[in-house]
Amino acid sequence: MNKKLSRLLEPNMKLYFFCLLVFSLAAFPVKPALSAAELAVTAALYVYFTRNSQKRRQGILQYIDSVTGSVDTASKSTLINSPLPIMVFRPDTGEVIWSNENFLQLAGVREHRFEIKVEDTVPDFPLQWLLEGRQECPRRVEMNGRQFQVYGSMVRAKARDGSPNLVATTYWVDTTDADRLKERFAASRPVIALMQVDNYEDLMKACADTQRSAVLAQIDEKLSQWTGDAGLLTKTDRDHYLFVFEEQYFQKFVSERFSVLDTIRDIRVSETLNPTLSIGVGVEADTLAELYKNANLSLEMALSRGGDQAVVRNRLDFAFYGGRTKATEKRTKVKSRVMANALGELMTDAGQVYIMGHTFADMDCVGAAAGLCCIARKRGKKAQIVMNLEKNAAGGLLSQLRALPEYENVFVTPQDAFLRMQPGALVVVADTNRPDFVESRQVLEASNRVAVIDHHRRASSYIENAALNFHEPYASSACELVTELLGYLVEPTDLLREEAVALLAGIVLDTKHFTMRTGGRTFEAAAFLRRAGADTADVQRLFQNELSDVVTRYDVMRQAEILYDDIASAAVEPGGVDRVAGAQAADELLTLKGVKASFVLTRSGEGVQMSARSLGDINVQVILEALGGGGNSTTAGGRVENASVADVRERLVEAIDNYLAD
Repeated sequence: MNKKLSRLLEPNMKLYFFCLLVFSLAAFPVKPALSAAELAVTAALYVYFTRNSQKRRQGILQYIDSVTGSVDTASKSTLINSPLPIMVFRPDTGEVIWSNENFLQLAGVREHRFEIKVEDTVPDFPLQWLLEGRQECPRRVEMNGRQFQVYGSMVRAKARDGSPNLVATTYWVDTTDADRLKERFAASRPVIALMQVDNYEDLMKACADTQRSAVLAQIDEKLSQWTGDAGLLTKTDRDHYLFVFEEQYFQKFVSERFSVLDTIRDIRVSETLNPTLSIGVGVEADTLAELYKNANLSLEMALSRGGDQAVVRNRLDFAFYGGRTKATEKRTKVKSRVMANALGELMTDAGQVYIMGHTFADMDCVGAAAGLCCIARKRGKKAQIVMNLEKNAAGGLLSQLRALPEYENVFVTPQDAFLRMQPGALVVVADTNRPDFVESRQVLEASNRVAVIDHHRRASSYIENAALNFHEPYASSACELVTELLGYLVEPTDLLREEAVALLAGIVLDTKHFTMRTGGRTFEAAAFLRRAGADTADVQRLFQNELSDVVTRYDVMRQAEILYDDIASAAVEPGGVDRVAGAQAADELLTLKGVKASFVLTRSGEGVQMSARSLGDINVQVILEALGGGGNSTTAGGRVENASVADVRERLVEAIDNYLAD
């Protein structure tokens, strides 16, 4: 130790004394007296330097000893007198080596005990975080009814036999009061719910004057019973309610899956009419303004999905409850006229117009795009349809349109559209409202002017900030919505015959030949198209299939099984069944006696394609939404990537179980 300090703290003087000695000896032949004097001075300096170095070394050693002793004393005092409970133990064996008085008091031990284990003092104490080198326990540790956040470190010490030994020192911070305060704060955070009676106008029309007040009083009473003393319920309009409550009651409402939806629906107005309620809830926001905004977004989402459901908006996403009943038509021609005028102005002002649907476009998507092209042509614009001509389900219809001179160079690939797009271009999205389902997300995000025309129920992810959003979940198809717009923007003679056929084919496809999701407006749209030259025989020819496709479809049906007495399910593991054949097989399964809903799963590349159909009693969109799919109550679909058909079938059965259990 002394030699190390000498080298570190003292200059190396040996070289200097050696040089003095050499010069003294070199002077001896010339002047012996001078040489002797130099030798005497050198010897005196050496003696002085040696003694001075020894004194200085001793002083440094004494200082280091005093500092080390002070640190050791302070360390020992800190361990013994620390205000924090401390426990030292061996993590490999769990043996407690030492603990201070504060820890003993917390553990309920009166005196130090040796050869005890950690689990004897603190059951279920986690050790893995120390072995991983972390300094904070990932969860709270409970001891004698108190909660602790544990910090610690681990060192390697040598045992008496020289073998390495692991020693862990832990510091215990009591967080019981802070945790309780945090829980109390979280439980008292405000939650805002906006409620709306979906079919208020229909109720008032169906009721006699003397019955109206009674029906409204029943609704008010049911809502008051449901809210109870949980918060403040107030009626803000004839069919709107505001409910403000604390978050501690929120989980109760969620666990009951907003039972007030069923309670309101049980009110009988007539044989065919019951009131339904839509609820939008905003939670986990920092301000009341954000809470109200989220609640309003949730209510809009609930209404856009058909009503009769509750939608909860938290910090990250939407959650859906209810929405199983068949939605009633609640559209007005006033809205269609307003949307038509707005779309016409957008097209007039746009430098470019791009029309885009969903991936693997079907006849409804292509027909809607053709109708929008007619609107653009009437406004003096040549629209471009963004579509993958190799992967679609409307090959025959596309061939007829591409043969027209008006459609020369109209169809472009997503890559070409993205490269040609200029500032101020308008992108019209038809037959989908989800950004992850469009033909090209690049094209969608490249434009700051987007119009959406769709009839599918809105999912948690949807195209936001659209300049125009014509979203009607009560419509049968996108072609029906576009036909309504055409009625306000063009004359029947402006519509090409092939365009009218395409629009009618889209309606026929989504309504299953006018047997599903048809309303009065559906037949009005069909009549308009018939006046424009659409021929039902031409439409029927578009639905003709090859013999091999029919054989494949019935081969899929042959593998079907019946679940819960009224649900048909077919899971086809081998490839060779395309998307169209799977969808047609799902349609055919609905023709079986007693079947209310059908599901077909087919292998498609590395994923599994899902097709679902329903007669209306079972909401297949809610079921497939749990697997990432979408659609409407009677027609839904989706795709699960990197999964086997067996795995997807298991998840589908689980989703059906959850749906039926609600």
